[in-house]
Amino acid sequence: MGESAIAHFESPVLSMEQDEAVATVWLDRPEARNAMGTDLWRDLPRAMEVVGADASVRAVVLAAKGPHFSVGLDLKEMGSILAGGAADEGGGGTGGSSSPASMAARARAARTNVLRLQDSITAVARCPKPVVAAVHGYCIGGGVDLIAACDIRLGSADAVFSVREVKMAIVADLGSLQRLPAIVGAGHLAELALTGKDINAERAKEIGLLNDVAADAEGACKAARAMAAEIAANSPIAVQGTKAVLAANEGRTVAEGLDYVATWNAGMLASDDLTEAVTAFMEKRAPKFTGR
Repeated sequence: MGESAIAHFESPVLSMEQDEAVATVWLDRPEARNAMGTDLWRDLPRAMEVVGADASVRAVVLAAKGPHFSVGLDLKEMGSILAGGAADEGGGGTGGSSSPASMAARARAARTNVLRLQDSITAVARCPKPVVAAVHGYCIGGGVDLIAACDIRLGSADAVFSVREVKMAIVADLGSLQRLPAIVGAGHLAELALTGKDINAERAKEIGLLNDVAADAEGACKAARAMAAEIAANSPIAVQGTKAVLAANEGRTVAEGLDYVATWNAGMLASDDLTEAVTAFMEKRAPKFTGR
């Protein structure tokens, strides 16, 4: 997929643009404070597939239009789906007959729906290109799930974060409980997830949820784009390989991780980019990487 795929991407809740090697994926439903509904779950994997497959894109910024990053799940729209009734295989929650669906059938439908939503968030983590989140305003519930799937998170001073599901009588199930221990630590996550409390940007940076804090939304987005451009200036082979190796470390011992990266580099070291890096160093100039 080339540049035209980004230029022609259409969604009622997402928009995309590209500046040189950096693509920006916007949450673009400001009138609903970027609440996460059916359109988002359908289109987010499509957007990440487009930027992931485009060789001209080397890094991605995930940002939001409007006053808030995201207030989380669109509960008005998603309520029946979360309950499992809207997606029973027979439709109407009856399993295709006039009798009510069994508890098992409803549970199966609910699980299928949760797995589908999980996969939409995981599409961000699965993207081979590094993804830098720029967060401002509210980042609540599903919004935290979304930024936890990013590689780096920057925020504005007005950003507010909350793993709020417990206050809605829900166990957070879209990735926060699984991804945040490696980002903020088990104790901080337990505090956030068990209380459902709000934390500000300063506290988020203190516990490691944010890498840095800018004065406002514009500053956070500018900082995210600058960081993405810095990443994009490096060899895409090495950058994407580093992301893949970091992901492969999960569930492995140090020895297993070392063995994995040795195998990875055995196949990837003989690149034109490595030759260019050495040549540029000898010639005292900035390298120009091609990804070959």
